[in-house]
Amino acid sequence: MTKGYKGVGMEGAIARWYATSTGKSPGRFDEQVVKVRERTAPGSEILELAPGPGYLSIALARTGDYAVTGLDISETFVEIARSKAAEAGVEVDFRLGNASAMPFDDESFDFVICCAAFKNFSDPVGALQEMHRVLRPGGRALINDLRRDVSKEAVDEDVDRMGLSGLSKTFTRYMLRSFLPRRAYTKSEFERLVSETRFRTYDVRLSSLSLDVDLRK
Repeated sequence: MTKGYKGVGMEGAIARWYATSTGKSPGRFDEQVVKVRERTAPGSEILELAPGPGYLSIALARTGDYAVTGLDISETFVEIARSKAAEAGVEVDFRLGNASAMPFDDESFDFVICCAAFKNFSDPVGALQEMHRVLRPGGRALINDLRRDVSKEAVDEDVDRMGLSGLSKTFTRYMLRSFLPRRAYTKSEFERLVSETRFRTYDVRLSSLSLDVDLRK
């Protein structure tokens, strides 16, 4: 499989650590569920790109309103996500695959969401083009990710909300303050990416920590 991510892949022990750390703040996924509900109707077929341990996909499936699929390039994450969906008693189709070469037919989904992962894609324009391809006419996509110009104060506030402690808290703060922002995008940089794709209707909004990119086919 073509390498779909920048840097070291999330496999094995690091993927399991990430699953444990992010699982300590389940309320963060509730916020994303609200954003999805605001943008797509019940009965929609939803694709989550790079779902990692699968917490958001599982939260969406728990609503009973959506058919949910998750696509991740990490074998470890796919295994973890499938196990956690089974534990939660919900149906989510977690698959192994690359965001820039998705194993889905054209016009397969009503909504695509990608949270905290887009900055790691090695072919961001290719991933956006694939999102456009798999969306049905009128379908929407939402990308939520760290902004390149995030302040240290915004990072510290976010880490404090995660409920982490000890080394996990220190390491997470270090990642969000240092090399992760270097992979991320500013508003203007993301707008340039979108301009290279078939998406013509989009909006990029900023918060203190992140950017939300709304796209419509």
